[in-house]
Amino acid sequence: MKLFYTAILLATGITFSNANNVLVQNTSLTGQNTGAGVNNAANYTSIQFDVSWDNSWNSAAGPSNWDAVWIFAKYKIVGGAGCIAGGWNHCTLSTTAANHTITTNNGVAGTITPSTDGKGVFMYRSATGTGSNNWQQVLLRWNYGADGVLDACQVTVKVYAIEMVYIPTGTFYVGDGIGAAPAGNLTAGTASTAAYQVLNENAITLGGAGGNVGNNNGSGQSQGDDWNTATQVTLPAVWPKGYTKYYLMKYECSNEQYSEFLKTLTFAQQGNRFPATTTAAPYNASGAAAAAPTFRNAVKVKVAGNAANPADFGCDLNNDGTYNGANDGQYIPYSSSSVPDLLAYLDWAALRPMSEFEYEKGCRGNQVPVAGEYAWGSNSIYAASYLALSNSGAVNELPNSPSAGPQGNAVYSTTVTVGNGPLRCGIFATAASTRVVAGAGYYGAMEMTGSCFDMVVNCATVAGRSFDGSNHGDGSLSATGYANATTWPGANGNNAIGTTNAGVNAGSTGGAGMGLKGGDFNEAAYLLVSARQYIQWPNSGGRDYRMGIRGVRTSP
Repeated sequence: MKLFYTAILLATGITFSNANNVLVQNTSLTGQNTGAGVNNAANYTSIQFDVSWDNSWNSAAGPSNWDAVWIFAKYKIVGGAGCIAGGWNHCTLSTTAANHTITTNNGVAGTITPSTDGKGVFMYRSATGTGSNNWQQVLLRWNYGADGVLDACQVTVKVYAIEMVYIPTGTFYVGDGIGAAPAGNLTAGTASTAAYQVLNENAITLGGAGGNVGNNNGSGQSQGDDWNTATQVTLPAVWPKGYTKYYLMKYECSNEQYSEFLKTLTFAQQGNRFPATTTAAPYNASGAAAAAPTFRNAVKVKVAGNAANPADFGCDLNNDGTYNGANDGQYIPYSSSSVPDLLAYLDWAALRPMSEFEYEKGCRGNQVPVAGEYAWGSNSIYAASYLALSNSGAVNELPNSPSAGPQGNAVYSTTVTVGNGPLRCGIFATAASTRVVAGAGYYGAMEMTGSCFDMVVNCATVAGRSFDGSNHGDGSLSATGYANATTWPGANGNNAIGTTNAGVNAGSTGGAGMGLKGGDFNEAAYLLVSARQYIQWPNSGGRDYRMGIRGVRTSP
């Protein structure tokens, strides 16, 4: 096997030292083993690369967790005797940890934990400590024979890394005890306003007389739960309640990450994951030709595509026609997405959507809730001004005029303009910042309050409660660009329930069973961790400028 082209990829696009800076480079193939016989399914090779990131941790105190990167790889056959050139496919990696190699560097030892389905590995510090990781010549065994790749094929390989935080097994609370003020706030029973403690992954009764969990009768919700004090339903044991350990994306998917995702799709798939891929004009994510990006979504069609040649994409926040420059917004969360966009990205990355319970645990951890709290465990919030920025669109973007503190700790406003939008991923965090100053969730996930809405699987509907959390993405999409996970709500483009939001390209269908948590950059009313105003999202099939992309994976 020959590596025809070595891909160097900024896997998250975050290269600022205060924003954790994951970088994958120097990718190659080495150690091909054909000992099982010619073109045997047991043949393998190793993918070699360097990976580094800053401000990493493994802590035995406090949250008692670590940060990690989820590493996966894609390949494309480009030549070779008997080989058929084609599009990008997901690499099947060995599920045995001993078949992967990571070497201690600068005194920092690393651990590789492969997933049980071969779709990727988690990499993290082996021992307690903080600082930078810089592991060189990492080796991951790729079972290329299992993917049907012949021994003589020439391939292009790309390695991707997504920053995650580990959330350990343990009890936590949903709801914060504030009462009905956050719409649909979950409670311990139907006759109480106290928070409900999740003790295990067993089935839970919702609503009705004597039910485990209440919802303040859905007061204030835009579209209510299908259960209340009079109607009882069951939340099945397979629905992920957040008790069992899982990994959560540290940041929302960035403009650059989504752009790189689009580049691996066929032209037919691209057409359902981004508007206007056939035109020569540099269309943006709102479907406008040759126009400046709206709401800071910097992704544009760089080169138009056709059935034979997929479109190319890049970031051009400053609208100067030069892509992926220093101020082009690669590091800003991708907005203007839809439920099908979210599910497709997560399926492609072999992750899965998170449940609304997992969202609340990711924010407050195992702590007793504070009434009216935000993701950082306090009911105090400081808005950052994103109308006056230093180094706008760059890797070191910072707000100039915070309402309090050195920077503020949340991205939100009450004034809707196309110039508003999310700020750089991890913008409030520094090497010395506290959880409150950084605006961080208990386990280190960033921008769980404000920035963009996080899309979650709800417990409000039959479609949401049917979700099986053990089913992760398989790295591939349907021929038309939809997630193909059969137990995900609306994953196959079915269950269309929405209408087009004013001024937003609908672009796709599907999404019953999904909702929104955490608020966004243009509204102050929905930022509380417990708020469930939009736990049923009536426009689940259409794109909306307020919606971002974040997912999870159950820990091996």
